[in-house]
Amino acid sequence: MSLKLIPNSAARRHFLDRHALAEPPLGACAGPALAGLVARIGFVQVDSITTVARAHDMILWARRGGYRPSALKRALEGERALWEHWTHDASILPVGLWPMWRARFAADEARLHGNWQRWFRDGYQAQFGTILDRIARDGPVSSSDVGEGEARGKGGWWDWHPSKTALEWLWRTGRIAVTRRDGFRKVYDLTERVIPDAVRAVEVAPEAVVDWACGSALERLGFGTAREVAAYWNAVSGEVARDWLARALRDGWVEEALVEGADGTRRRVFTVPGLAGAEVPEVTGRLRVLSPFDPALRDRARAEFLFGFRYRIEVFVPEPKRVFGYYVFPLLEGERLVGRIDVKRAGEVLAVRAVWPEPGVNWGRGRQAKLEAELGRLAGFVGSERVEWAEGWLRAYPQGWGS
Repeated sequence: MSLKLIPNSAARRHFLDRHALAEPPLGACAGPALAGLVARIGFVQVDSITTVARAHDMILWARRGGYRPSALKRALEGERALWEHWTHDASILPVGLWPMWRARFAADEARLHGNWQRWFRDGYQAQFGTILDRIARDGPVSSSDVGEGEARGKGGWWDWHPSKTALEWLWRTGRIAVTRRDGFRKVYDLTERVIPDAVRAVEVAPEAVVDWACGSALERLGFGTAREVAAYWNAVSGEVARDWLARALRDGWVEEALVEGADGTRRRVFTVPGLAGAEVPEVTGRLRVLSPFDPALRDRARAEFLFGFRYRIEVFVPEPKRVFGYYVFPLLEGERLVGRIDVKRAGEVLAVRAVWPEPGVNWGRGRQAKLEAELGRLAGFVGSERVEWAEGWLRAYPQGWGS
């Protein structure tokens, strides 16, 4: 039987719709509405870099222009509708997913044991009981509150003092949870004081965790390969995802189709039922500045196949070797990634250093007006009074990049 084809434009639109990037960025974004938005896209990555705003704030603001960081703080620390843990990186998640993480806690304890013994300095395991007793007795702690008298290394994460390592271990294995952040520093408390009792009371069988990890990933992707499904939550292996998809296909829970890439090539994928041939969502022509860590772009290989957009973050690349810049933001217009921008907040100024249109994109007055309008909104969001443009800000796409 021949497989139905999902044309590239339709594939992009379905995917963006599932990531809340098809509709205009309007509507409520606090309380239940904010929790619902996070549940819709699955997770919101947390990152410390703040050239304009934190990654999690940029991700949410791109989808709801009325979003404010104070609403996220309330949802995490007061309402307890959201919590923070690990997917492929530190992320904010719906609190209802916590029971699914029990399997990850156990797996991380087994997997990290050998690695951490090789990577970190000795002594952290001896601190587990001491730290748990202290938190139980005295309340939440951060890494700066523990480790008195311990030698602090001068290196990076591998040279943490033992109590800092112990805190991270206890968090990764579920004994403690992030109760709040002071600035960007995590503050930990006992898990039973952070995660609501009703959530912790839920028991999930191992096979149900696999069903959730694969089924909910495909629901948010719309379509994907086994690798893409496994990578979404980073909760199961590619082999487990392949086996699950094969069973789901046999039982009629998923379908197969061909999806067209940006370059015209076709890829065999699994889809949610009825996606191939379904009505294609409308997509707003709004131009948006996206975080490099946006869930829609986290899978760089998928973004390159679907949008023809090759992106590599260059934070750790020596400046002379950078192609674009330290922290460059993708620009989404409608269903297309039309360029990238190097922009930085400096107090009352939002400074544009450079804009690189993607190959084949004409940067005319209409598109420029859209960008200026979006940057004006972004300046208001981060508290800057005006946007300034560097001389020679419009740059040619680097020859050979992405080929």
